[in-house]
Amino acid sequence: MRKGTIRVKTSGYMQLVDITRKIEEELAGAKIDEGICYLYNPHTTAGLTINEGADPTVQTDIIKALKEIIPFDLQYQHLEGNSPSHVLASLFGASLTVFIENGRLQLGTWQKIYFCEFDGPRTRTVHWRIS
Repeated sequence: MRKGTIRVKTSGYMQLVDITRKIEEELAGAKIDEGICYLYNPHTTAGLTINEGADPTVQTDIIKALKEIIPFDLQYQHLEGNSPSHVLASLFGASLTVFIENGRLQLGTWQKIYFCEFDGPRTRTVHWRIS
């Protein structure tokens, strides 16, 4: 088993950051041929997802749709003013699991791993474990 943490710096309030290459670099360093890669995000206003990475407008469309789905002007009771960010994080979830075969993440042709920022900009962390 190998484990570690990567840092993710975001530049916008809502942003999907492709972290696939960072995870692949960690996998290469771990020298594990087959196993499972677990990713965990310890933040309550951010999430993780896997989606298309070939066309960057998909990320833009996801954020646009999320802004339509989750009301930002609802009279939330949370005093920090970031309740929509907590709701979005809950919808996306805090963890992902990706299989490893032949030393490579088993992602589909167009798939990338995204850190989903919903309360940025910030510097965040993602913990990984490969076993």
